[in-house]
Amino acid sequence: MSIAEIFGPDLLIVVIVIAVVIFGGAAIPKLARNLGSAKTEFEKGLKTGKTEAEAKAADDVKPDTTA
Repeated sequence: MSIAEIFGPDLLIVVIVIAVVIFGGAAIPKLARNLGSAKTEFEKGLKTGKTEAEAKAADDVKPDTTA
């Protein structure tokens, strides 16, 4: 389900026009680039956190061989 399906194409066009008026045409690509960078960093952090959690879980599961 995309944003266009939820809100409809008319509302989507209105939001885009308002964004252009508020931020200006030149600022929109910069905003989009920053959002893309933030998304990439967020996904990288999730992947790193997942890897660290899996490593910690693997350490917790090791059998005790000192007996």
